[in-house]
Amino acid sequence: MNPDLSRLQPYPFERMARLLAGVTPPAGLETIRLSIGEPKHPTPTFIAEAMIEHLHGLSLYPSTRGTDTLRTAICNWLTSRFGLPANSLDPERHALPVNGTREALFAIAQCMIDRSRNAAVLMPNPFYQIYEGAALLAGAAPVFVNATADSHYLPDFAAIGDSTWKRCQLLYLCSPGNPTGRIIDNAAMQSLIALADKHDFVIVSDECYSEIYLDEDTPPPGLLQAAAQMGNDSYKNCLVFHSLSKRSNAPGLRSGFVAGDADLIQAFFRYRTYHGCAMPPATQDASIRAWLDEAHVVENRRLYREKFLAVADILSPAMEIDIPPAGFYLWQRTPLDDCEFSRELYRQQNVVVLPGSYLSRDTRDGNPGHNHVRMALVAPLDECVDAAQRIRTFTEQL
Repeated sequence: MNPDLSRLQPYPFERMARLLAGVTPPAGLETIRLSIGEPKHPTPTFIAEAMIEHLHGLSLYPSTRGTDTLRTAICNWLTSRFGLPANSLDPERHALPVNGTREALFAIAQCMIDRSRNAAVLMPNPFYQIYEGAALLAGAAPVFVNATADSHYLPDFAAIGDSTWKRCQLLYLCSPGNPTGRIIDNAAMQSLIALADKHDFVIVSDECYSEIYLDEDTPPPGLLQAAAQMGNDSYKNCLVFHSLSKRSNAPGLRSGFVAGDADLIQAFFRYRTYHGCAMPPATQDASIRAWLDEAHVVENRRLYREKFLAVADILSPAMEIDIPPAGFYLWQRTPLDDCEFSRELYRQQNVVVLPGSYLSRDTRDGNPGHNHVRMALVAPLDECVDAAQRIRTFTEQL
């Protein structure tokens, strides 16, 4: 058995189940779960229709590269969305479809890490736990870059010493961030690209929340955009990961893509031919339809914007609320220990939120998730409003 399996920590929701075990919430209140970031808005009908229309493709083995049409749709969407130079993305060389970004974010570390060289993998703290597990099972050491109020909830890369950058083989970014909703700007990304060029490491940018943002006129920048604007239109050392789960409310479709540096894409393609994870034909056709349509994405943002404003209006008299610029989470300070807050909120109000310390790791500077909780505003508006009213009642009684 792989000995690195023993290094994996329990997933946050396992810890959450233990925390709430034995707690009996009020019988008269229905459970409202703000703990899991699973989109609940309706999946656009045309996506399901495209799946049904193309089920005849089940008789064929799909290609690992996906169809030319899908890769062209992906490259056209990236070019349009992020203002990339025309023809800088070749669908044949710069993009691969993946079965959801979760599996690809894990697999990329297995492909890129040389475990014989005392490898380090840098990642934000708090973070999406797949990053840590991917690093550990690739034989690398995770290095946690704290994102606290002092750094405006962005990873403090300035605190990383040169010796660590020299060991770095892969850097995970998440912008907009999970759980903070903060956006890494172009200048910061360009500084990281320069470090990747100097120390020869790969930047893996998880951009699955890039299409959920508050200001309709100010979409979050992306890693390829930052690279192109500094003259790196070959996207050397840069890979971006995008998904239809959040953008199109289609988590069950398991559809996304990785794009960027052609040499890295070729290596990942070789890995994936052995990995055996080609996207089913009907999923590819549904994905093409989704990447070609923006109207449903604009409506999706409107729904999240409406919920954020309603929840903030209810909570602001009882808590200091800072609506993030992107994503669908509130990363909320708590007036007491985050685990105690979560447990007692469930006991008294039957609302489930996720302790921030479960999304972070202890460092010499402390745990940046301590005294925070993550609230996922994915439920319908009326449920989010009900939850906010219960949280306010609970907080005012403390």
